[in-house]
Amino acid sequence: DGSTMAQRLTYRRRHSYATRSNLTRKVKTPGGKLVYHYVQKKGSAATDPTTKQVLNGVPVLRPSQLSRSQTNKKDRTVHRPYGGVLSGANVRNRIIRAFLIEEQKIVKKVLKMQQKKDGKK
Repeated sequence: DGSTMAQRLTYRRRHSYATRSNLTRKVKTPGGKLVYHYVQKKGSAATDPTTKQVLNGVPVLRPSQLSRSQTNKKDRTVHRPYGGVLSGANVRNRIIRAFLIEEQKIVKKVLKMQQKKDGKK
């Protein structure tokens, strides 16, 4: 029997288009009424800029929730140089690369000194 009609729903705000920023969910209230509840947009995870890998230990939040007033600094970052910006593996690789470059410079300098010594003899 099709005598029971579906309850109509209207937006509760002035924004009247079904866009990404106006997402809603149908919710039945304790009084038996159907109403729209507005859904927050999902945040995107922080990623490493070079490897595009998702950073562990950094919460997935909208920019407003990541603000200084909403969360503590320790909740937004990782305790490491470049924590919350670069992945641990990336930081390790950078440190190793910098160390090896410095070592290479020292080796070159030593070889130059030896060649000078050999040239004087």
